[in-house]
Amino acid sequence: MPLTNPVINRTSSYSNYDLLRVYTYYRTLLGSLLLLMFQGDVAPNILGNDHPDIFLYTSIVYTGLNIVTLGLLWRVKFLPSDRQSFVLLVIDMAAIALMMFASGGALSGLGYLLLVVVAAGGMLLPTQLAILLAALASITVIGESVARLWLLSIDNRTLFSAGTLGALLFITALTFQYLARKIRTSTQEALAQARQAEHLQRLAQLIVERMRTGIIVLNREQNVELLNHSASALLGIRSPEKRPLRLEDLPALKTQFERWRADARTSSVITMEDAANSEVKINFAALNPDDNTEETLVFVEDHRLITQQAQQLKLASLGRLTASIAHEVRNPLGAISHASQLLGESDQLLDGDRRLLQIIDSHSKRVNQIIENVLQLSRRRNAQPERLALEEWLPEFINEYRLTQSEPCELPLELSEPNIVTKFDKGQLQQVLTNLCDNGLRYSKAVTGQPKVKLEAGIDHRKEQPYIRVIDWGQGIAKEKQKHIFEPFFTTENTGSGLGLYICKELCEANQALIHYQRTDKGLSCFHIQLAHPERAL
Repeated sequence: MPLTNPVINRTSSYSNYDLLRVYTYYRTLLGSLLLLMFQGDVAPNILGNDHPDIFLYTSIVYTGLNIVTLGLLWRVKFLPSDRQSFVLLVIDMAAIALMMFASGGALSGLGYLLLVVVAAGGMLLPTQLAILLAALASITVIGESVARLWLLSIDNRTLFSAGTLGALLFITALTFQYLARKIRTSTQEALAQARQAEHLQRLAQLIVERMRTGIIVLNREQNVELLNHSASALLGIRSPEKRPLRLEDLPALKTQFERWRADARTSSVITMEDAANSEVKINFAALNPDDNTEETLVFVEDHRLITQQAQQLKLASLGRLTASIAHEVRNPLGAISHASQLLGESDQLLDGDRRLLQIIDSHSKRVNQIIENVLQLSRRRNAQPERLALEEWLPEFINEYRLTQSEPCELPLELSEPNIVTKFDKGQLQQVLTNLCDNGLRYSKAVTGQPKVKLEAGIDHRKEQPYIRVIDWGQGIAKEKQKHIFEPFFTTENTGSGLGLYICKELCEANQALIHYQRTDKGLSCFHIQLAHPERAL
């Protein structure tokens, strides 16, 4: 069996290694002290009184052995097995017994040093070995006294002292075995609770780190103490610096934080329209309202997910509404249209009356188109996003779209870079672009006389998201009307239903994309679609 074990378990607060090291300090100090006292004639009538040479050589060897053992514990850090510990304690017992014999037997008082050896055995050894050590110590003490009484015929007080010491040795062994068992049990319970607390702490850290909601904790100095991965992604924090992250490093967040601190009674839910990754909502709250530490908890949420949830509620309500519209409006509208057609077949109508019939027919078709758009919106299936390589899909869309047009049109395509990949429902993206291209061709033709729409695709490297732009040469949308163009039933034309752009917006949000209107650098009208990242889409 090897003497060294390089791997020592230090996770336990009750360690045989630590106990053995403390005991080795004691035995080294004991051997050195006895040797110095003998050499200095501190107790000439006790230490080595009968056999000075035996006492001297025993103390020298014992002290040297203890120094070597202590060096091994410090340098090699070995942890002896139970048998090896038993052998070390037997050596202690034999050394003390020899020094006791050389100093006059049990009456010298050195035999009581065996109590420490037996106590150490009760803490370091299993029960059977501890009792065996106590038995050997008792036999040694009593045997030495019996031999001394038989050979030297001295006072029988030596035998009484030896018997008393033997009884004390057994009592000490049993007592320290019980205490050691209680300590081990308490230590194991404490370690189990510590491991459970550590597991719960690690679990809480993993939960916070992997939450889709961003979590930030600000201390009173406005330093960031906690920042999970979602918050880093939503706020565009790519590489934290070595120094502590401060609120000043996040100007968008700092602005909203100051507004919240200025008036805490107002709603702390704020939408950031130009976050580094997407639209986000910021919610501030005191970490501990009952404490004056002024620590702040910040929730950062992806506004796209909130919008999707709200959209599901809207669609559910809209489905019930459209069912009522279809029943209450469509049947009377069909009767009006049919009656208008029958009346138009009459030969006795004047030209003015026929003009009125045309108006009736035109507006009937317009109302019917509004109903069709609303029904289409309510019956729309859930989005099923898939990976789309835009450099392959957009040319296919353009070719298919040209086939649906009654007259030739120009649809140039510009790709700023290769490998533009997104996640979008293919059918819904086709519906969005078809609607935008229809509008763009119509407005371009009204201004230039030529139906023309330009498609651009690329990647916004600041946001790391792909985009599609639909550009036309029309007059564009007035600035005061731009904020209303995605509202339902809002239209800039007398013949429009006002649902086309609203449906485009709903389809984009269902696929975690954003659409907005802007002007290009050349002043052209442009609808910009910020698509979802193919790997970060929820």
